[in-house]
Amino acid sequence: VQLQASGGGLVQVGGSLRLSCAASGLTFRSYHMGWFRQAPGQERGFVAAIHRSDGATSYADSVKGRFTISRDNAKNTVYLQMNGLKPEDTAVYYCAYSQNVNWRMAVGFNFWGQGTQVTVSS
Repeated sequence: VQLQASGGGLVQVGGSLRLSCAASGLTFRSYHMGWFRQAPGQERGFVAAIHRSDGATSYADSVKGRFTISRDNAKNTVYLQMNGLKPEDTAVYYCAYSQNVNWRMAVGFNFWGQGTQVTVSS
């Protein structure tokens, strides 16, 4: 399994970025997908997740109303649109997959890939 995250970069406060994660080596449409992030010196934390097929989503409170997760099963890709970025959003962002029924609570996610760096400057 490979999850190739891209789209990170340096952006000013209030700016936007769109992250993409291309998946291979798995039946993409069978898995719920999620985004997680890890800032220096901190544990990796949940950002957002999306159901494998019905479009249902879940977000961390810290990003609700600013971030939007979506997916294209035909392209084996999951996206994270990030608007209104804040310095505290600075982190390496990883995508992950899960088949757990408790996916909304970030349960059972597997990580494969290096992530993409997002830096928000003030």
